[in-house]
Amino acid sequence: MTLTAPARSTTYPSTWRTRSAFWWILLSALAIAVYAPLPYALNSLADLGGNGEPLAANYAERSAVVRTAFYLHIGFGGLALLLSPFQFATRLRNRAPHVHRAVGRIILVSIAIGGVGGLVLAPLSLAGPVGTVGFGLLAVLWMAFAATAFRAIRRRDVETHRRWMIRTFALTYAAVTLRLWLFVLMAVQSGLAGVDAGTAFHRAYLIVPFLAWVPNLLVAERYLATHHRSTLVVRA
Repeated sequence: MTLTAPARSTTYPSTWRTRSAFWWILLSALAIAVYAPLPYALNSLADLGGNGEPLAANYAERSAVVRTAFYLHIGFGGLALLLSPFQFATRLRNRAPHVHRAVGRIILVSIAIGGVGGLVLAPLSLAGPVGTVGFGLLAVLWMAFAATAFRAIRRRDVETHRRWMIRTFALTYAAVTLRLWLFVLMAVQSGLAGVDAGTAFHRAYLIVPFLAWVPNLLVAERYLATHHRSTLVVRA
Protein backbone atom coordinates (compact mmCIF):
# COMPACT_ATOMS: atom_id res chain seq x y z
CA MET A 1 0.00 0.00 0.00
CA THR A 2 1.52 3.31 -1.10
CA LEU A 3 0.18 6.76 -0.34
CA THR A 4 1.73 9.74 -2.04
CA ALA A 5 2.86 12.80 -0.13
CA PRO A 6 0.08 15.30 0.39
CA ALA A 7 0.61 18.37 -1.71
CA ARG A 8 0.14 21.86 -0.35
CA SER A 9 -3.03 23.59 -1.51
CA THR A 10 -4.78 26.88 -1.05
CA THR A 11 -6.12 27.04 2.49
CA TYR A 12 -8.41 29.26 4.50
CA PRO A 13 -7.19 31.18 7.54
CA SER A 14 -7.66 29.47 10.87
CA THR A 15 -10.38 31.09 12.97
CA TRP A 16 -11.59 30.58 16.52
CA ARG A 17 -14.44 28.53 15.08
CA THR A 18 -12.22 26.12 13.18
CA ARG A 19 -9.84 25.85 16.14
CA SER A 20 -12.70 25.26 18.57
CA ALA A 21 -14.25 22.68 16.24
CA PHE A 22 -10.94 20.89 15.86
CA TRP A 23 -10.29 20.70 19.60
CA TRP A 24 -13.83 19.55 20.31
CA ILE A 25 -13.56 16.82 17.67
CA LEU A 26 -10.09 15.80 18.84
CA LEU A 27 -10.93 15.60 22.54
CA SER A 28 -14.30 13.93 22.10
CA ALA A 29 -12.82 11.39 19.68
CA LEU A 30 -9.97 10.61 22.08
CA ALA A 31 -12.41 10.22 24.97
CA ILE A 32 -14.71 7.80 23.15
CA ALA A 33 -11.85 5.90 21.47
CA VAL A 34 -10.42 5.14 24.92
CA TYR A 35 -13.58 4.95 27.01
CA ALA A 36 -15.82 2.84 24.76
CA PRO A 37 -13.56 -0.23 24.24
CA LEU A 38 -12.09 -0.18 27.76
CA PRO A 39 -14.81 -2.20 29.56
CA TYR A 40 -14.60 -4.90 26.87
CA ALA A 41 -10.83 -5.06 27.20
CA LEU A 42 -11.03 -5.50 30.99
CA ASN A 43 -14.07 -7.78 31.23
CA SER A 44 -15.63 -10.63 29.30
CA LEU A 45 -18.87 -10.16 27.40
CA ALA A 46 -20.54 -12.65 29.74
CA ASP A 47 -19.52 -10.69 32.82
CA LEU A 48 -20.63 -7.36 31.33
CA GLY A 49 -23.89 -8.86 30.13
CA GLY A 50 -24.54 -10.32 33.58
CA ASN A 51 -24.07 -6.85 35.05
CA GLY A 52 -26.77 -5.42 32.81
CA GLU A 53 -24.72 -4.08 29.90
CA PRO A 54 -27.18 -4.55 26.99
CA LEU A 55 -24.73 -4.68 24.09
CA ALA A 56 -22.52 -7.22 25.85
CA ALA A 57 -25.57 -9.32 26.73
CA ASN A 58 -26.64 -9.28 23.08
CA TYR A 59 -23.36 -10.76 21.88
CA ALA A 60 -22.18 -12.84 24.85
CA GLU A 61 -23.91 -16.04 23.69
CA ARG A 62 -23.30 -15.58 19.98
CA SER A 63 -20.92 -17.66 17.91
CA ALA A 64 -17.16 -17.20 18.06
CA VAL A 65 -17.28 -15.50 14.65
CA VAL A 66 -19.76 -12.88 15.90
CA ARG A 67 -17.83 -12.27 19.11
CA THR A 68 -14.62 -11.88 17.14
CA ALA A 69 -16.33 -9.44 14.78
CA PHE A 70 -17.53 -7.46 17.81
CA TYR A 71 -14.02 -7.10 19.22
CA LEU A 72 -12.54 -6.27 15.81
CA HIS A 73 -15.22 -3.64 15.23
CA ILE A 74 -14.75 -1.82 18.53
CA GLY A 75 -10.96 -2.23 18.52
CA PHE A 76 -10.14 -1.11 15.00
CA GLY A 77 -13.04 1.34 14.87
CA GLY A 78 -11.66 2.91 18.03
CA LEU A 79 -8.18 3.07 16.50
CA ALA A 80 -9.50 4.84 13.38
CA LEU A 81 -11.38 7.29 15.60
CA LEU A 82 -8.31 7.87 17.77
CA LEU A 83 -5.97 8.69 14.87
CA SER A 84 -8.21 10.43 12.34
CA PRO A 85 -8.41 13.94 13.90
CA PHE A 86 -4.64 14.36 13.71
CA GLN A 87 -4.80 13.98 9.92
CA PHE A 88 -6.59 17.34 9.70
CA ALA A 89 -3.88 19.31 11.50
CA THR A 90 -2.30 21.25 8.65
CA ARG A 91 0.93 22.10 10.44
CA LEU A 92 1.54 18.47 11.36
CA ARG A 93 0.69 17.30 7.86
CA ASN A 94 3.06 19.78 6.23
CA ARG A 95 5.94 19.28 8.66
CA ALA A 96 5.79 15.49 8.78
CA PRO A 97 4.21 14.14 5.57
CA HIS A 98 5.72 10.71 6.19
CA VAL A 99 3.82 10.53 9.48
CA HIS A 100 0.65 11.59 7.69
CA ARG A 101 1.08 8.79 5.16
CA ALA A 102 1.87 6.15 7.79
CA VAL A 103 -1.09 7.13 9.98
CA GLY A 104 -3.31 7.20 6.89
CA ARG A 105 -2.40 3.60 6.09
CA ILE A 106 -3.27 2.53 9.62
CA ILE A 107 -6.60 4.35 9.48
CA LEU A 108 -7.58 2.81 6.14
CA VAL A 109 -6.74 -0.71 7.30
CA SER A 110 -8.58 -0.11 10.57
CA ILE A 111 -11.68 1.05 8.69
CA ALA A 112 -11.58 -2.01 6.46
CA ILE A 113 -11.41 -4.37 9.43
CA GLY A 114 -13.85 -2.42 11.58
CA GLY A 115 -16.28 -2.06 8.69
CA VAL A 116 -16.35 -5.79 7.97
CA GLY A 117 -16.93 -6.39 11.67
CA GLY A 118 -19.81 -3.90 11.58
CA LEU A 119 -21.40 -5.70 8.65
CA VAL A 120 -21.28 -9.00 10.54
CA LEU A 121 -22.91 -7.38 13.59
CA ALA A 122 -25.59 -5.35 11.80
CA PRO A 123 -28.12 -8.20 11.34
CA LEU A 124 -27.94 -8.87 15.10
CA SER A 125 -28.48 -5.27 16.20
CA LEU A 126 -30.55 -4.55 19.30
CA ALA A 127 -32.46 -2.08 17.15
CA GLY A 128 -33.83 -4.87 14.98
CA PRO A 129 -34.43 -4.18 11.25
CA VAL A 130 -33.76 -0.46 11.72
CA GLY A 131 -30.38 -1.28 13.21
CA THR A 132 -29.61 -3.80 10.49
CA VAL A 133 -30.25 -1.22 7.77
CA GLY A 134 -28.84 1.79 9.59
CA PHE A 135 -25.64 0.21 10.91
CA GLY A 136 -25.23 -1.96 7.81
CA LEU A 137 -25.43 1.06 5.52
CA LEU A 138 -23.02 2.93 7.77
CA ALA A 139 -20.48 0.10 7.49
CA VAL A 140 -20.81 -0.11 3.69
CA LEU A 141 -20.47 3.65 3.18
CA TRP A 142 -17.62 3.88 5.68
CA MET A 143 -15.57 1.34 3.75
CA ALA A 144 -16.63 2.69 0.34
CA PHE A 145 -15.68 6.28 1.21
CA ALA A 146 -12.31 5.18 2.58
CA ALA A 147 -11.66 3.09 -0.55
CA THR A 148 -12.55 6.06 -2.77
CA ALA A 149 -10.17 8.29 -0.83
CA PHE A 150 -7.43 5.68 -1.19
CA ARG A 151 -7.94 5.38 -4.95
CA ALA A 152 -7.78 9.17 -5.26
CA ILE A 153 -4.43 9.44 -3.48
CA ARG A 154 -3.02 6.55 -5.51
CA ARG A 155 -3.60 8.62 -8.64
CA ARG A 156 -2.14 11.68 -6.85
CA ASP A 157 -5.46 13.53 -6.72
CA VAL A 158 -4.86 15.12 -3.31
CA GLU A 159 -7.90 17.37 -3.28
CA THR A 160 -10.34 14.56 -4.06
CA HIS A 161 -8.58 12.41 -1.48
CA ARG A 162 -9.10 15.07 1.19
CA ARG A 163 -12.75 15.54 0.34
CA TRP A 164 -13.47 11.83 0.63
CA MET A 165 -11.50 11.58 3.85
CA ILE A 166 -13.67 14.33 5.33
CA ARG A 167 -16.72 12.25 4.42
CA THR A 168 -15.04 9.17 5.82
CA PHE A 169 -14.31 10.89 9.11
CA ALA A 170 -17.91 12.07 9.34
CA LEU A 171 -18.85 8.38 9.47
CA THR A 172 -15.98 7.46 11.78
CA TYR A 173 -17.20 10.15 14.18
CA ALA A 174 -20.54 8.32 14.41
CA ALA A 175 -18.98 6.45 17.34
CA VAL A 176 -19.07 9.75 19.24
CA THR A 177 -22.41 11.09 18.06
CA LEU A 178 -24.12 7.76 18.74
CA ARG A 179 -23.20 8.04 22.41
CA LEU A 180 -24.09 11.71 22.58
CA TRP A 181 -27.53 11.02 21.13
CA LEU A 182 -28.04 8.09 23.48
CA PHE A 183 -27.19 10.29 26.45
CA VAL A 184 -29.54 13.07 25.33
CA LEU A 185 -32.43 10.78 24.42
CA MET A 186 -32.14 8.78 27.63
CA ALA A 187 -31.90 11.93 29.75
CA VAL A 188 -34.99 13.39 28.11
CA GLN A 189 -37.01 10.24 28.70
CA SER A 190 -35.87 9.86 32.30
CA GLY A 191 -36.15 13.55 33.14
CA LEU A 192 -39.47 14.30 31.51
CA ALA A 193 -41.34 11.00 31.71
CA GLY A 194 -39.57 9.14 34.52
CA VAL A 195 -38.68 6.22 32.23
CA ASP A 196 -36.25 3.74 33.77
CA ALA A 197 -32.74 3.56 32.34
CA GLY A 198 -33.14 0.17 30.65
CA THR A 199 -36.32 1.12 28.83
CA ALA A 200 -34.92 4.53 27.93
CA PHE A 201 -31.83 2.90 26.41
CA HIS A 202 -33.77 0.46 24.25
CA ARG A 203 -36.12 3.19 23.00
CA ALA A 204 -33.23 5.50 22.19
CA TYR A 205 -31.33 2.70 20.48
CA LEU A 206 -34.17 2.32 17.96
CA ILE A 207 -33.38 5.80 16.63
CA VAL A 208 -29.59 6.07 16.71
CA PRO A 209 -28.73 3.65 13.85
CA PHE A 210 -29.39 6.56 11.45
CA LEU A 211 -29.21 9.52 13.81
CA ALA A 212 -25.60 8.67 14.68
CA TRP A 213 -24.26 9.29 11.19
CA VAL A 214 -26.70 10.91 8.77
CA PRO A 215 -26.45 14.40 10.39
CA ASN A 216 -22.65 14.04 10.44
CA LEU A 217 -22.60 13.38 6.73
CA LEU A 218 -24.92 16.31 6.04
CA VAL A 219 -22.60 18.62 7.99
CA ALA A 220 -19.61 17.30 6.03
CA GLU A 221 -21.39 17.88 2.73
CA ARG A 222 -22.30 21.39 3.81
CA TYR A 223 -18.68 22.07 4.68
CA LEU A 224 -17.47 20.71 1.34
CA ALA A 225 -20.06 22.72 -0.56
CA THR A 226 -18.75 25.97 0.92
CA HIS A 227 -15.03 25.17 0.60
CA HIS A 228 -13.75 24.51 -2.89
CA ARG A 229 -10.39 23.62 -1.39
CA SER A 230 -11.63 21.39 1.40
CA THR A 231 -8.80 21.44 3.89
CA LEU A 232 -9.66 21.78 7.57
CA VAL A 233 -7.01 24.30 8.51
CA VAL A 234 -5.94 24.12 12.13
CA ARG A 235 -2.65 25.51 13.33
CA ALA A 236 -2.21 22.73 15.86
